[in-house]
Amino acid sequence: MSHQITLKGKVSFNQSTDLTATVRVWEANNNKPLATTTAQGPFAVSITPGSADAILYVTAELQDAGVVLLSVLSPNWQEDIDKQGLTINELTTVASAFTCAQFFNGLQLSGNQKGVTIAAKNTPNFVNPVTGSWGHVLTDPFNITQNETLARLNTLGALISAYGTVKAKDDNWRAELLWCATPLGGTQPENTAEALIGIAQSPWVHPTDLFDLFDQAYPQPTDGFPAKPGSKVPVSRRTAPFVPYLSFPPEDFSMILAFGQGGICAPGKLALDADGNLWTGLNWMPGAQNGVYQGIGGGLVQLDSTGRLLSPPVTGYTGMGVDGAGWGTAITNDGTCWVTSFNGAIGIYKLEDGTPLMDAIPEHMATMLRDNGGLQGIGVAPNGDVWIAGTSSNNLLYFPGGDLSQGQEVPALNKDHLLSAPFAVSIDHANRVWISNTNSKSLVRYDPSKAHHPADRFIIAGGGRGIALDSQGNCWVSCNLSPDFPSTKPTDYISILEGFALGYPHLQQTLGRKHQTGSVFMIPFGADPKDTMDETTHTSTLTPYGDGELNAPWGISIDGNDDVWVANFLGRGVSFLAGAVPHGRTGSYQTGDVIHTIHSGSIQMLTDVVVDQAGNLWCANNWNLPQTVMQANPDPAFSTWGGGSGVLVIYGIARPAQTPVIGQVGGA
Repeated sequence: MSHQITLKGKVSFNQSTDLTATVRVWEANNNKPLATTTAQGPFAVSITPGSADAILYVTAELQDAGVVLLSVLSPNWQEDIDKQGLTINELTTVASAFTCAQFFNGLQLSGNQKGVTIAAKNTPNFVNPVTGSWGHVLTDPFNITQNETLARLNTLGALISAYGTVKAKDDNWRAELLWCATPLGGTQPENTAEALIGIAQSPWVHPTDLFDLFDQAYPQPTDGFPAKPGSKVPVSRRTAPFVPYLSFPPEDFSMILAFGQGGICAPGKLALDADGNLWTGLNWMPGAQNGVYQGIGGGLVQLDSTGRLLSPPVTGYTGMGVDGAGWGTAITNDGTCWVTSFNGAIGIYKLEDGTPLMDAIPEHMATMLRDNGGLQGIGVAPNGDVWIAGTSSNNLLYFPGGDLSQGQEVPALNKDHLLSAPFAVSIDHANRVWISNTNSKSLVRYDPSKAHHPADRFIIAGGGRGIALDSQGNCWVSCNLSPDFPSTKPTDYISILEGFALGYPHLQQTLGRKHQTGSVFMIPFGADPKDTMDETTHTSTLTPYGDGELNAPWGISIDGNDDVWVANFLGRGVSFLAGAVPHGRTGSYQTGDVIHTIHSGSIQMLTDVVVDQAGNLWCANNWNLPQTVMQANPDPAFSTWGGGSGVLVIYGIARPAQTPVIGQVGGA
């Protein structure tokens, strides 16, 4: 039950509190302010939220027309705010705009309560709501020197300052800022808070133009003391109110934070539960000297929706014989997380506390799993069935109702030799199982309800990896290779790590000529394989989306607008593609168009990307230094750098999706 509270704080602009502003306190999903007051710096208002879990936010409109500041309050910080008060300034505006970008319409914050709450809880990662200065995650060692996020935050904050100070009388400069801040498919903003929200929703649209506006507002001095006599390189700082700022135009203004506390090494597949907690199995244990020739297996890691570590450091959750999780982590609707292992074990852990569901796998099942060797992708069906790819055995394993003791092989697929190092598994709402193949140019669709000819094979490209189903049941699959890429050495019936040892050198040699390779395919829900193949050449007529732009794409996910996000393994980036029926902000694109690819110093060699209920992208840094991974005796200075470091989040950039994703995606 909600009760009256007194909210106090101060408004700061251009590092001064000597100002007058109209302060309004709002709650999400309520289009009328809870309170309005005129403040001269400090303010205090009494409010009664509609519920105990209401998400509050504050706007401050300065007398200078068009300058509006914003702060979305994290419920995790409510006690600190009650005691010390809050600060509303340019930096809180940037942080709130990016974390909550997908829920703002103008200055109205509304949407799914779980998603809005997750978004609000993440705001302090960027900016402390009490002090209005930088948050602890933004300034930790994983971020402050590893990416541009701090400089991007400060540069955008300086643009807000410029709107009301150095460029206050320049209507052309202001108009251009609002134009540059217009998001794809959206309307032009009317004030600084809306401008930052617009930039956050489409941060790749006008990055160079925005930097040029910053440069105009705070030009680099040319009369500073030169580095040496005759040098034209100035050393004086700009007059921007926040440092550090960007020195060069960015590729985009996306806000990225990395998380690795407690040790997160080589995360494979990512899975989000209903509360937005992230679960991922680690290929290798943090701190070990890991690679394809040596290594210590990792456990299961859990982070909360703000990136805070919940599982034990270093080892993670362990049990049931799992020793080095592969690309198999999945959340079920019965409150468990399933994990597959390189050694053939399956771990099932309770979401409530990470403990194993049982002490050991039943012996009859353990024998079958040992015979199947390395396991990878896990597919959870809407009806509760669980399907797992037996990558090293060319098998598909089936667990009716998610009952581990009832596990069995699927003989129809093994008998017809349809699988070749199967990798990912996903099940649509018609209970058809989609399976990617590492070692053949095919995607398999298996319908267990059919007694005769239950499986179809679609020709695509080699190196099949992640699978994602959009809301219409269309199947999207990423392939490490382009259709015309030369075949690599077959790696059937061996572990995936052995396969890397055999195939990666050949891939690198070929890439020396072609530079990059990879593609994404979409198979429509009702497609017939005959309609996707040229009968004369027996080649696919499906379009290889992203060919020439992607680089060894791996994990793939669909957002709440049915658009596509792809993790590039060799390309060290995340690509955004228009979905099957582009609409909304992607309405001006064609299906499969690569709209933008995000890079960052925090992005290493990615194996997965998933969308949460706030529109954040979570990404898995699986490898870091390939030479360390591939060497039997790596350089001691870098011997622990083979596995990727941590996971990272790109904030508020995707359309929110329901989690966990079981089968086809659903909007949040």
